[in-house]
Amino acid sequence: MSRSFASAERAGAAGTGSGRGSVKSAEQVGPAGPGSAPGPGAQAVTAGQSGPPGPPGPTSQDLAEVASALNSGAIHLLRSLAAVDRQPGVPGARLSALSVLVFGGSCTLGELAAAEGVAGPTMTRIVDGLIAEHLAERLPHPTDGRSVVIAATPAGQALMRTAQRRRIDTLVTALAGLPLDQQRALASDGPLLDELAAAVRAAN
Repeated sequence: MSRSFASAERAGAAGTGSGRGSVKSAEQVGPAGPGSAPGPGAQAVTAGQSGPPGPPGPTSQDLAEVASALNSGAIHLLRSLAAVDRQPGVPGARLSALSVLVFGGSCTLGELAAAEGVAGPTMTRIVDGLIAEHLAERLPHPTDGRSVVIAATPAGQALMRTAQRRRIDTLVTALAGLPLDQQRALASDGPLLDELAAAVRAAN
């Protein structure tokens, strides 16, 4: 992907004069006397104190290209890891819901459905499947006696931790095969993905 971040150039103006001693450098001009107007040398010193303008920010087209690359990269990465996720033998929807319970803690059925972006009846079937496999359980709500919460069982915790470790090992192996400059770039910019994900959630 081409990144057209342009850099600004600082233009310097050079003055020319005719006759002997018509042009003086800033060092040649002494301090102005009381009530006298600043000379050209003082103006040159003042102008020299301001630094060059910074490069302009990315354009809308630049951001669109970055967004397109991120979207494509995320899709391909998740598809590549899907084969790793299938190894525990648990369907993807159940494994995704279990990850919410393991890493986010117990929650109500409605909260779990909202986190996964599915309807309540769909999540009920997913939870029933997790319970049948002894990976999750329904527990009394800590403050609402009329409700229950869904929690991961020790077996569910262990399965999810193993799946997480398998994903990380797969990514480590892939990273080790990249050139050093790309490894350094990903190590430096990788944490920004969490900030981007948070910005996407806030925008929706």
